[in-house]
Amino acid sequence: MLAALGFATIAVLLLLTMTKRASVLVALILLPVLAALIGGFAGDLGELILGGLSKVAPTGIMIAFAVLYFSLMVDAGLFDPLIRGLLRVARGDPLRITVATAVLTLCVALDGDGASTFLITVSALLPVYKRLGMNPLVLSGVVCLGAGVMNMVPWGGPTVRAMAALKLDSSEVFNPVLPAMGFGVVWVLVASYLLGRRERNRLAALAPRGPATDVREDEDERDDREPAASTTVTVTTEPESSPHATPATADGERQALRAPGDGPGTVRIPPLPRTWLNIFNLLLTIALVVCLIQEVMPLPVLFVLGFAIALLVNHPTWEQQQALLDKHAKSVVLVTTMIFAAGVLTGILTGTRMIDEMAETLVSVVPDSLGSHLPVAVAVTGMPLSMVFTPDAYYFGVLPVLAETAQGFGTDPAEVARAAILGQMTTGFPLSPLTASTFILVGMSGVSLGEHQRFIFRWAFATTLVMTAGALLTGAFPL
Repeated sequence: MLAALGFATIAVLLLLTMTKRASVLVALILLPVLAALIGGFAGDLGELILGGLSKVAPTGIMIAFAVLYFSLMVDAGLFDPLIRGLLRVARGDPLRITVATAVLTLCVALDGDGASTFLITVSALLPVYKRLGMNPLVLSGVVCLGAGVMNMVPWGGPTVRAMAALKLDSSEVFNPVLPAMGFGVVWVLVASYLLGRRERNRLAALAPRGPATDVREDEDERDDREPAASTTVTVTTEPESSPHATPATADGERQALRAPGDGPGTVRIPPLPRTWLNIFNLLLTIALVVCLIQEVMPLPVLFVLGFAIALLVNHPTWEQQQALLDKHAKSVVLVTTMIFAAGVLTGILTGTRMIDEMAETLVSVVPDSLGSHLPVAVAVTGMPLSMVFTPDAYYFGVLPVLAETAQGFGTDPAEVARAAILGQMTTGFPLSPLTASTFILVGMSGVSLGEHQRFIFRWAFATTLVMTAGALLTGAFPL
């Protein structure tokens, strides 16, 4: 009875989310509540939901302040010098530009937000690709590879969902696969080199070498400036204003000294010089990442403290701080409400033992020879399944059942979670038609989704295979 009820709940959840008949938030909350009522758990409903919410609360706090922190850094122009430097190093060579695209994507995607990554990288580099006549599929493809690997970060969507669904923390899910992620980063650089060399050869066969080289050198100096300016416009609404003053004004420094509501005796806070502010933001971000890896404090605490410090330094006045919070409140609310809604689902499915009954049913039909290799199977199939399952449907509907099934064969559920983030909506999300950010990537690059998928699918799948091999070699999960 409970197993059938659990499978029915997950099946309806997948159906509603994949067909967009209901929002993920509504489905995650109301479907498990309805299942609990049908199963006769009405009296325990409050306790079950509260238990699930309390389990995912640290994850919700972490993702809220992580989004705020990296949104602040993007607004402050932390990545602008990196963009300009990469374009200067490329010097108009298609191979160098392709590798620079990969490096830039790997850095910008550190925030775990695919949409912002695509906006920054494509807007910065597309003018260069157009001037040199490079295939825009190379741009969308390399950005896809870099963003896919970096989406594994513990504040990225897939890892956050895996931790929330299985009630694990980053030390159990992300840290063991960090070496495998390093394998993935190296593969992205190798793949970008191979794609860039192929693009260089294609362009060399199309045009005479002499005149094209002269034009390229002349235009390269403009390329170093124009994309960076475009990126600055994307990140800050007023390029001529102080980049750390959220209310954009024509006289940014004067407004920072005279905020609305100032009167006689009010303490006036002069803006920090741009150079020192950028250095501070860079050092703070490096320190934060090091603390995350070393587990100096729990992730939610680190992001709470990091955001508070960054907010005070970059936006010293109350008006500026409030404006930043208002600007990014929508994205924070959308992400955190989804996390807490997942707590309702996992709390009810776990508390009513539906998950246990479903796992026992699957264990009875899974061959013994396959059960011990389930993490490898999850890792290899995760990337292709990104085309079929939304991240919420997979991580909140499928992964808990797979984890419980693996546990029945003596496999740690954390190993299944590690395997899942090697491909499911990490390397697969920039190709999936089920994620809105994919259409930002192909739309800004000027390519169709079908062309993009055909061009880069095998390279993205190879990324998952490389990371799976790395995970096996480093002991993240056994063969």
